[in-house]
Amino acid sequence: MLTDRQIQQVRSHFSIFKRKIYLNTCSQGALSDAVQTGLGDYIATWHEQGSPWETWMDRYEEARTAFAQFINASPDEVAIVTSASAGINGVASALNFQERKKVVMGEFEFPTMGHIWLAQRVRGAEVQFVNAEGNCIPSANYEKIVDRNTLIVPLTHVCFKNGFRSDVAAVAQIAHHSGALIMLDDYQDCGTRPVDVKAMDLDFFVTGTLKYLLGPPGLAFMYVRKELISSLSPTVTGWFAQTNPFAFDPQHIDLSPTARRFESGSPSVPNVYAAVPGFQLLQEIGMEEVAEHIKRLVQSLLSCTRDLGIRAKTPADSGGPLVVLQCKDSNLLVQKLTEAGIVASNRHDGLRISFHVYNTMDDVKAVVEVLRTNIYLMVLDPASVGSYD
Repeated sequence: MLTDRQIQQVRSHFSIFKRKIYLNTCSQGALSDAVQTGLGDYIATWHEQGSPWETWMDRYEEARTAFAQFINASPDEVAIVTSASAGINGVASALNFQERKKVVMGEFEFPTMGHIWLAQRVRGAEVQFVNAEGNCIPSANYEKIVDRNTLIVPLTHVCFKNGFRSDVAAVAQIAHHSGALIMLDDYQDCGTRPVDVKAMDLDFFVTGTLKYLLGPPGLAFMYVRKELISSLSPTVTGWFAQTNPFAFDPQHIDLSPTARRFESGSPSVPNVYAAVPGFQLLQEIGMEEVAEHIKRLVQSLLSCTRDLGIRAKTPADSGGPLVVLQCKDSNLLVQKLTEAGIVASNRHDGLRISFHVYNTMDDVKAVVEVLRTNIYLMVLDPASVGSYD
């Protein structure tokens, strides 16, 4: 367990806490001095050397290796892309919908995932959504739809609307039992706990750096299981997808034998410099410790909101990182939090509070006080026993 002193030491790397209580990592991670230094290092090389592409490509490959280590994969199984959308589109373009046509995904997916797979209908894809039951999607609901005609099951790890966490192992087993592929979108969670793509038995894994990995927007990573790579030829491509990008041969396609074949154009070098310090900082802290600390904060907030009688969309046993509370006017409530120096966000009727390793119990108390003062903006749960005088 991280001590208060250790948490304050982590927090000292993020200058925003000198001015605000930051609880919006689900939208953008707070900026650390390490990430800022990374950006400065890139600018220095640009100033001093003009176009040091060899240096930049070395850093690019270092990022691939560092992220592969972060998720327990090999560097050859990792593609560096500009967004999760770019990675998912690359995979979608490489799949054939002639023998197996179905794409099965839960209704809690982020719009990107739905839009990309719905766009494959012109290529023969049949998209089916797994229904939720309240704010959860039981794994058994996937079992009712996934069958021998299913090609791939895209799965969000944590729902951006309510904080529900999918049972990845159970859904992966259902998919593989029917011979389908499984793709995990971990954007809403990666950086809050250890990740082992091998232990989760995934075929594809995608995430970006701008949230819990504490990096900038404009960079994402995708894992492709090595046994699949050679069988997939994406048509969403570019010169950095080739075995030798610097062959400069426009008349031949020679896709990389590694996951690099899912890359496309010139890499986002500044973001590479900025991204790696973010997740290296997390590794230095220890991912088990990060996860444990976040869970403590989440459980404390959920306990306090139950006492206030506030209805939570997030399951009561959640380990985080996202807590979503149901509101009568979520826009106004975000405004009230802003006036109190607290940065949060909302989606539809839900107030989103997201925790990371730099947050404290004092941050929880500050949120609870605003909720107590503005209880009239909250949807109350008659089943809860609490006081909100």
